[in-house]
Amino acid sequence: MSLTLSQFGIDRLDAQQRVELIGLIWDSLPDNAPCAPPDWHIQELERRIAAADANPAAGEPWETVLARLSKSS
Repeated sequence: MSLTLSQFGIDRLDAQQRVELIGLIWDSLPDNAPCAPPDWHIQELERRIAAADANPAAGEPWETVLARLSKSS
């Protein structure tokens, strides 16, 4: 049986509430839960790592990003 967003009322949540729900669900998993990211997540991470390694100057320090995000909220 496939579950749907509407069965749980998730379709009525706004984007921020959905992100918070994702965090709550993720945090509810036990540390020893047998779960692994899908292959496409691993491939995307590998792609991003390769891009960062190929052009390290393209990145920004975390403090800079955090300051920019703090200003916009």
